[in-house]
Amino acid sequence: MEWYLAFALLLGTVCTAMFLGLPVALAFFTANVLGTFLFINGDVGLVFMAIEFNSAISFTLAPIALFLLMGEILLQTGVAFKAIGAIDRMISRLPGRLSVVSIIGGTIFSSLSGSTIANTAILGSVLLPDMMKRGYQPTIAMGPIMAVGGIAMLIPPSALAVLLASLAEQSVAQLLIAGIVPGILMAVLFFVYVVGRCIINPDLAPSYTPDESHLDIPITVAVNWRGKALVSCTYNGRSLRFVNRILPFLVYILPLLIIFVVVVGSIFFKIAAPTEAAALGSLASLAACYFFKLFNRTITITGIDGANFTWRAIAKSLMETAKVNTMILFIIAGSLVFSQALSNSGATDGLLEAITALNLTPLTVVVFMMLVLLFLGAFMDQVSMLLLTLPFFLLGSSSFQVVFNIDVVWLMVLMLITMEISLLTPPFGLLLYVMKGIAPVGITLGAVVRSAMPFILIELAVLALLVAVPEIATWLPKHVN
Repeated sequence: MEWYLAFALLLGTVCTAMFLGLPVALAFFTANVLGTFLFINGDVGLVFMAIEFNSAISFTLAPIALFLLMGEILLQTGVAFKAIGAIDRMISRLPGRLSVVSIIGGTIFSSLSGSTIANTAILGSVLLPDMMKRGYQPTIAMGPIMAVGGIAMLIPPSALAVLLASLAEQSVAQLLIAGIVPGILMAVLFFVYVVGRCIINPDLAPSYTPDESHLDIPITVAVNWRGKALVSCTYNGRSLRFVNRILPFLVYILPLLIIFVVVVGSIFFKIAAPTEAAALGSLASLAACYFFKLFNRTITITGIDGANFTWRAIAKSLMETAKVNTMILFIIAGSLVFSQALSNSGATDGLLEAITALNLTPLTVVVFMMLVLLFLGAFMDQVSMLLLTLPFFLLGSSSFQVVFNIDVVWLMVLMLITMEISLLTPPFGLLLYVMKGIAPVGITLGAVVRSAMPFILIELAVLALLVAVPEIATWLPKHVN
């Protein structure tokens, strides 16, 4: 069979199965059964598929489960919501105040959850109703929430970055570190855009005086031991306003930043490998949640509640992590078999030879790969995109990255950013539908798409900047070698 017919058969099987509503893992399983039977010696191919499924159980994939667990702990115990509330208290007067809160809060939570959907859902459910009530226009209310949700793909710990590096058999640590600078750069540009637009057109986000009625009531801080107050201090006036803003930061935000330092710092300074760093991050999340509970038990602060650190919340975190991780392992197993079926059918080598015959430059090939991902992102989810493109882009000696001598860390960062952009691209951008699901009644999908467009342009500008200046992504990982 000609390579292009084999390519069309396997790819068409996957797309048809997903179009019919099958889950991603089952869609690839269907293509794998057909591909291994046709291209890997009939019944022997089916046995090979079972062996490849078993190889998906790999220690290198452990960071995915641990990073997911870290985010679930913070989500189920309510710590994430407390952190957003603390940021809201700190920012008193700024154009587009609540949109800025969503950007800062989303960036912080991105560095802890690694989940794009969770990031968008939390920020949307907490901040969007208040934004709409205060007269914020949808373009400045929904846009930042969706855009900053995608930063979870870049800033470690990113479950998708771990998955990409693991499937491509590349350094997980290098890719996690490489995403830090582009992720922060993107957040800064979002911040500048929102503040700038709100200064130029204040009607987008009507200014208001934050409700500080609670500041009329003195805050009492009491250190308790066995029901007895050892120390009790009451703050009012100017000292009250200072304590009201700085205390939530110390209680709810600083411990979360420490978690980020534990994870990234242990990788950067070679104290731990990504798997060990992910385990340390999960332990640090548990410690932070327990600290919140202990703080609330021993130190009473009027107006500040503790976190919901219970065994039920921890059990739910473990259950949700197990659900997502099981799905990911099935998808990884499908990816391994699908790549082997493509290789044995001759589709991988045939497509590569066709591209090579065009005498393209490495830069042109990179642009071509990004365009393919942007196109696919308008129709399918990011994991499916990885499974379809990795055999050609990164896997093995017969891949674009090897033949055209492209820096692999740089290419993987570009792929993550492109997939982040595709989360917002119509008609099927995943975050568009997440936002539509949590938006107030009356908000149309068209309004959601329009609110995302300025941020898509910003992300495309960052992508173009990284293509022109690769050192933005590669400079920091070189210090981890």
